[in-house]
Amino acid sequence: MNEKLQTLADAAHNALSAADIDDKIYLTFKAAADWRNGLLEFKFDIQAPERPGRLEKPELLMPKDMPKRRNAKARAARIAMLHAISHIELNAIDLAWDIVLRFGHKMPRDFCDDWIKVAEDEARHFELLNDRLKAFDSFYGALPAHDGLWQSAEVTAHDLLARLAIVPLVLEARGLDVTPAMIKKFSDSGDKDSVRALEIIYKEEIDHVRSGQKWFNFLCEKNDLNPQKTYQKMVRKYFAGHLKPPFNSPARDEAGLSEAYYLPLVENIQTH
Repeated sequence: MNEKLQTLADAAHNALSAADIDDKIYLTFKAAADWRNGLLEFKFDIQAPERPGRLEKPELLMPKDMPKRRNAKARAARIAMLHAISHIELNAIDLAWDIVLRFGHKMPRDFCDDWIKVAEDEARHFELLNDRLKAFDSFYGALPAHDGLWQSAEVTAHDLLARLAIVPLVLEARGLDVTPAMIKKFSDSGDKDSVRALEIIYKEEIDHVRSGQKWFNFLCEKNDLNPQKTYQKMVRKYFAGHLKPPFNSPARDEAGLSEAYYLPLVENIQTH
């Protein structure tokens, strides 16, 4: 008798709930491979947890309470920057699994294809950055981190349009804006290995924003909504901060996120 297939919901829930980071990475890679190989049933029979599994470290602080990073040429500041990006990537793994588990049953199968690929990418990104931390005799969890990313997941847990608008199309898009400057700082300090890791992450994050844009537009078309106006409505309602220039318009354009979406949200911006 054939063994019952594990469901996609099982795999997503297991990765989300894993507190140990090595377990989370392993379960993410295994789930992605099993999905591609047809070993997971396209079935959603488990609810998403309220929060992902986490160890006691790092200590989670409010964003306003996070210590400021200084000149990236200083070793301690580079460690702090790598740690902060590692924290973003760890949360991104969980955000990708959460969107699969929470919303996959409402969407076409290739929606799950895209976000499982994102989860797999983010797990690789975390490993790249954690390897760099280890090269500095540090590790993920050695410094405090903020909880703002998961707070964004909590406020959009009921609405896929809101989740897509805020997570890939605000937060990940912001990563496209700031990563080139970080790459330059690490390059100026002679840290070629960190530069290589960040360049890989930057390229693949464009694809992640593109996936967010693809499915946001899909839902808008399905529901006869204007994509730009709907995006602006969602950001005003669910994003606690403000969109601030400068924007990396070429990378955003490559991902399909044109200025028509985000420039109307910027106060007092001068357009030419």
